[in-house]
Amino acid sequence: MARAPRDIERIYSTPEVVAKLRRLADALEQDTSFRIQVAGVRIRVPVRAQFSIEHELGDDEEEIEFQLKWTVDAEEEDSEEGELV
Repeated sequence: MARAPRDIERIYSTPEVVAKLRRLADALEQDTSFRIQVAGVRIRVPVRAQFSIEHELGDDEEEIEFQLKWTVDAEEEDSEEGELV
């Protein structure tokens, strides 16, 4: 079953970001998958995800994005489907 495209951005408080980053750092160090909830949807980031940092500079603003990216495996998608809220 195909998933609907999704592109959202959510602003979190500093303590929320610290907690999410701390759990992500722990998962990266332990070479394990990472689970996170974004705007009500739980997502499992697999170990094979690639981590990148992007810097954008405009005329009146600057942005840094921490990004995790991976391909979706059909078998994995089926097994994770029940976990999405």
